[in-house]
Amino acid sequence: MLQHVYERAVMARLLTSTIIATDDERIYAEARRIGAPVRMTRADHLSGTDRVAEVAATENAELVVNIQGDEPLIDPAAIDSAILPLIDAPSINIGTLKKRIENPREVDDPNVVKVVTDRAGNALYFSRSTIPYIRGSLDGGPLASPPGPHYKHIGLYVYRRDFLLRYSDLPVGPLERAERLEQLRALENGHAIRVVETDYESLGVDTPDDLERVSRLFETIMGSIRSSSTESNG
Repeated sequence: MLQHVYERAVMARLLTSTIIATDDERIYAEARRIGAPVRMTRADHLSGTDRVAEVAATENAELVVNIQGDEPLIDPAAIDSAILPLIDAPSINIGTLKKRIENPREVDDPNVVKVVTDRAGNALYFSRSTIPYIRGSLDGGPLASPPGPHYKHIGLYVYRRDFLLRYSDLPVGPLERAERLEQLRALENGHAIRVVETDYESLGVDTPDDLERVSRLFETIMGSIRSSSTESNG
């Protein structure tokens, strides 16, 4: 899985280098085996952001992208789309992604983090609850128009390096404690997060069931590739 994430990440046009950061000897050894740049970090980090910041402190890149190691199907184009706003607007310190929810069951699923944004694309709030909650019209009658879509947050982050190095020093507020969502720390301390819509459907691997689901998907994809190759050579 690590190899798949790495190989897809390096396909992003706007990434100039890709480094695997870990405190696990097994992951370190696997990264070395596939020939990927890898850094061992301290084992006492409270979050992946802190781990990324440790590595970023030794690099000169202006922008730093945090890609989760459990996203074997990460879309290189989605990575680029999250980076672009920070290139175009120097005032933005954080960028991330959202995906329109297609499965109605995900709207109420607390394991699916939802996000709402303003008209400029800046995050208003992230929550495990259903946001926005569709209550009805002000007079209690039916809505004049259908409610807008719900969006889930895709956990990929782009940071300005200088801001990232200060991020862990920001005070943790009540919203982050309640939701257990680290990105709320930025909002609670007055820092905007630019959210870009993507078609990429996150398939993070957090459980054995997730691994089995992604493995089946890989088999389907590889089967299609082999079939296309056979047809083109026939």
